[in-house]
This record gives sequence, structure tokens and C-alpha cells, in this order.
Amino acid sequence: MRKVSIDEDGESPHSSSKRLSRFLPNLILYQEYSDVAINREIQRQQGAEPGTDEERGDSVSTGNLSPSSSFRSSRGSAFSLWQDIPDVRSSGQLDNFSNEERKLQEAKFELVTSEASYIRSLSIAVDHFMMSPELCECLGTQERQWLFSKLPDVKEVSERFLQDLEHRLEGDILRFDVCDIVLDHCPALRRVYLPYVTNQAYQEQTYQRLLQENPRFPGILARLEEDPICQRLPLTSFLILPFQRITRLKMLVENILKRTTPGSRDEDTATKALNELKKIIKECNSSVQSMKRMEELIHLNKKIHFEGKIFPLISQSRWLVKHGELLEVDTQNLSISGSKFKLTTRPVYLHLFNDCLLLSRRKDTWKFMVFVHAKIEDLKVKDLSQKLQGISGFIFYLQLCEGQQLKHQILLKSPTE
Repeated sequence: MRKVSIDEDGESPHSSSKRLSRFLPNLILYQEYSDVAINREIQRQQGAEPGTDEERGDSVSTGNLSPSSSFRSSRGSAFSLWQDIPDVRSSGQLDNFSNEERKLQEAKFELVTSEASYIRSLSIAVDHFMMSPELCECLGTQERQWLFSKLPDVKEVSERFLQDLEHRLEGDILRFDVCDIVLDHCPALRRVYLPYVTNQAYQEQTYQRLLQENPRFPGILARLEEDPICQRLPLTSFLILPFQRITRLKMLVENILKRTTPGSRDEDTATKALNELKKIIKECNSSVQSMKRMEELIHLNKKIHFEGKIFPLISQSRWLVKHGELLEVDTQNLSISGSKFKLTTRPVYLHLFNDCLLLSRRKDTWKFMVFVHAKIEDLKVKDLSQKLQGISGFIFYLQLCEGQQLKHQILLKSPTE
């Protein structure tokens, strides 16, 4: 079969080694695919089968069609569906496929075509934006690293993944499988997706800071985004592609598994691939959460000061649960006016972490002086709201201990439960 290189589609010569199969539409950006795929998924969940016989008006039952089937009208690209490929049409074998078998092949073909459009968009992100001489000259090395992170590595791994998918497709266009290839590539996908996704917080912060503080950045970015190759899509839509793709890949394998013969070797392979993708996504989510928690601790550490003994606030196993200002009730000056208690109060700020509690006074708007702290297991709390019914709000008694010894006690009032 003739193989069409990217060169023939007007791509840069240095990427000609990354050819695309003649079966794959490579003019579609992944952002468009994602929009169509989401709409298709909504239809599926609502019980509608998009692109069914009634819609098409022909004798071929398409059932659960690939989201890429909508590309025909929007971009005029070739081969929207597996069954529309001339080699498949002319094989004379389509009538031997049951409706479910056709749906299975369409689901597999969607995984391949969507990967092709994904790489098309990644190439623009790397070659057009990241490698732009004007943008490189405008950004510092660290800023460029935070903004684009491991995007070239993601692109390289994805290209190898697609190449294996293409070879399989071209080897047997009628009865090809993809889940074993997904499974084989999961270690490489994990290696590049985990650091890219973890860098999300730095990426977002860097992008916003550059817009606000680098006077040249907005203008250069606008010119790059206006280039026809971007199809009026902003840089941010390219930067979030890996986040979208790893989740979508899991959904595509789920769709394949749903249509695979129960008890077959293919089902076993698809199940293993799905489980590995779930592990990657779970690890990515956990890593992002850990990074955000650590960033929050580092940020708080600059604001929080301790009276006397220094407390090491930053820890891998610590995270902020809740924080806010309450009122400390002066128990020495409680008085009764008529049927109501008259309270003397002053503000106290609480930072509740998963393993400890800090009580502090504000030094200014966003600086705090901690006067007492204790581990969670050394806290004793008693609700006094029912006993002090003449007081508006909620009153509770808090004791902070160190082992069996009482370190500090305080009466606190909050406006809500």
C-alpha cells in the first residue's frame, strides 16, 4: 500500500519521517474532534445512536459511529468511517460482518483516527508555538519550560504510538485490533503524561503572569494564534490537549471493551489496557493534587510565623483542610444584660490541616502570628451552644493538649454551624 508522508500535506520537511497512513484524515485538529466527541457521547448516554440508518438513508447499519463521522461535513476530509474506506468497501466482506462487529471495528478505527488528529494538534503546539523564534526570544528559559513543559516528549511518544497503530491498520484493514498496542505503550504514556499533567499549576500561573507582566508576550501570542494553521484556536486549547487525550483514550478503550466478545482473548487484552489507563489517570490526578497541596503549603509558609519554637510547616504528607477567622470569647469578662449574655470577643484565625491545628492572630491582611498549635489527636472540642442559649451564633470550647498535659484552652464563637 502506498504510504503518504506528511510532506505531501504541506508539513515541514523535518517531520517527513512521521508519515500518516493514507487511511487517516490528518487535516482535523483534535479540538474539533473533542467537541464532536462530547456531543456524540451525550447522544449515546441519552440512548440515541448517532448516524443510524434513518439518518443516513442507506442500507448500511452504522450504529454507534465514530465521532469523526461529523468531520465530513465540517472539513470535507476523506474516510469518516472505517466502513467508508475504499479498501473496506471494495473488499466484498462487509456483508459478512454483523452489526455489532461493524460497531467494534468503528470503535477501534476511532481510536486510531482520533490519535492522528491529536498529533496534528500537538505538532502545531510544538512547531508553531513552542519553536517560534519570536516567542523563544521573548521568554526566559524557565518560563518556556513551565509554559510548554514536556510537550515535545508527549508528541514523540504519541507519534510512536500512532505509527504502531498505523502498521496494524495497514496490515489487516478488515480485522485489526488496537488494545494490545495501547497496553504495550502504557509505560511510555505514563512516563510523559505524569510530569506534563503535574506541571499544570506552573503552566497556568506562568501563562497568566506572562500576559500581565511581559509587555511583548500578548502581541506575539496574538499574531501566532491568528495564523490560519491554528484555525482560530488559542494557545491554551493546545496546551490542555494531553489532559483531554489521556481521559478520552480511556473512554475509547471502554467503548471497544463493551463491544468485544465476552471471555475472548481480545476482551482480556482490552481489560488490561483499560486498567492500565485508569492507573495512569489516577496517578496523574494524585500527582496534581499533591503538587497543588505542596504549592499551598509553600505559599502559607511565607505568611505564617511562630512565636517561640519554630514549627516545620512544609511536609509531603500535610495539606490544608480548612481555614478562617472565628471570635475568641473572653471568659473573664462574661456578663449578663437582661436575659442575654454580654460578650467581649476578639478575632482569632484557624488553619486546620489534616494532622494539626494552628491558632494565630493577624499581623496584617495576609500575615499570621501563631500563638499555639497542636496535633489533631491532641484536640478536645465541646459544643456549648445549647448551654449558652442566650448567645447568638455557635459557641464551642477547644482544648489543645500535648500528650496528657493541657497546653491551651479557648472559647470560640462562629456565626454558622
